[in-house]
Amino acid sequence: MNTKALKADSLLLITAMIWGAAFVAQRMGMDHVGPFTFNGVRFALGALALWPLILKKPGRLTWGGDLPVFFQKRPVLWGGALTGAVLFFGATFQQVGLVYTTAGKAAFITGLYVILVPLVGLFWGYRLAWGGWVGAFLALLGLYFLSVTEELTLSPGDLLELLGSFFWAGHVLILGWLSPRIDVLRLAAAQYVACAILSLATALWLEPITIQGLTGAAVPILYGGIMSVGVAYTLQVVAQREAPPAHAAIILSLETVFAALTGWLILDEVLSARSLLGCVLMFAGMLFAQLKS
Repeated sequence: MNTKALKADSLLLITAMIWGAAFVAQRMGMDHVGPFTFNGVRFALGALALWPLILKKPGRLTWGGDLPVFFQKRPVLWGGALTGAVLFFGATFQQVGLVYTTAGKAAFITGLYVILVPLVGLFWGYRLAWGGWVGAFLALLGLYFLSVTEELTLSPGDLLELLGSFFWAGHVLILGWLSPRIDVLRLAAAQYVACAILSLATALWLEPITIQGLTGAAVPILYGGIMSVGVAYTLQVVAQREAPPAHAAIILSLETVFAALTGWLILDEVLSARSLLGCVLMFAGMLFAQLKS
C-alpha cells in the first residue's frame, strides 16, 4: 500500500470513529434537551462548520442545467430543501429512537441503509448483484437476532431506528442523483440549514427550549455539529480522493462497531450474546452489500 492510500485509510478510520462516537453524544444530549432541539442546533452548527470550506472553494453560482425546470434557477436552494427534508425525517427517527434504545443497536440498525439503497434502487432501474442479495439476507437475519424478541416484536426504539434507515437510504439515492449536478459542499450546507429549520420549528411547537437545557447539552451538541458534521465530513471528502473504494467501504462501515464500543465504554451499554451475533451478521451483510454489489 502506498503512502497516500495509507494516509487516506487512516483519515477514514478517524472519520468512522467520530461518527460512531456521535451516537453516544446524541444519547447523552437527550438528558438535557428534546430530540428536535438537539437536531436543530446540531445541524445549524454543521452548516456553519462547512461555511469556511465553501468560502475557500470558489465555484460556479449556477448549476444543474439537466435538472427539472423548477431546480434550474436555484438548484442549491431546491436541492437543499429536498435533501434537507428527507434528512430531517431520518435524523428525527434516529434521535427519538435513541431515547429508547442503545447507541450500539441504533448504529447497526441505521446502517441497514447500506442494504436498502440497492434494494430501493431496483425500483429506479438499478440492477442488484449477488452480493447485494446475500448482504440483504445476512442483515435481515442479524436484525432478527439484534432486535426481535422471542415474542417476535421490535422494541419501540429499534422500530424507530428501522423506519429511519429507509429515509437514510432515500437520502443517499437523492444525493447520488443531485451530487454530480450541484456543488457538493453548497448542497451539504443547504440541506443542513433546511434540516435545522424544520427541527427547530418542530421543537418550538413540541418541546420546551431552555438556556439551562442547551447549556447542559452543550458538549454533545458541539460534538454532533462540529465534529460529526464539520470535521468528519471534511476528512471523508479529503480521504476518498486517494482511498480505494473497497477500503472506504470497509473502514466507514466500522462506524457501527465504534458506536457499540463507545456505548460500552462511556454509557455502560452491554449487548447480550444474541445481540452480538446479530451485530456480526449485520456487519457482514453491510460488507457484502458494499463490496459485491
